[in-house]
Amino acid sequence: MTPILVFVIFLYKAYKNKEIQMNQCILIAFDSTQQALRTEMLLEYADIEIDTRPTPKEITAGCALSIDIPAADFTIASRIIRDEKVEIKGYYHMVEGVYVPFAEQGEREREV
Repeated sequence: MTPILVFVIFLYKAYKNKEIQMNQCILIAFDSTQQALRTEMLLEYADIEIDTRPTPKEITAGCALSIDIPAADFTIASRIIRDEKVEIKGYYHMVEGVYVPFAEQGEREREV
């Protein structure tokens, strides 16, 4: 399944379930500060609007930094992360005030 198809299916389900709006953000969590800073550089170079911020308490990660990206930029950002072999903890989004996993590792690998 292509990343674009996965993203379109997600958007359809999210729209139908009202779980996420295109103006919401996807949070990328990391296990190392080095990987967070590397991702920040890569995404800024790709002109993706990012917000580097502290990792929320409810997300267990080895790094205190996380990056918010617009949901609309998820496909390109996840492709950059995958292509550049950046190690991440996971993708998360806010549902009813709680961060939940956005895509499991296996789902991201199958997007190739």
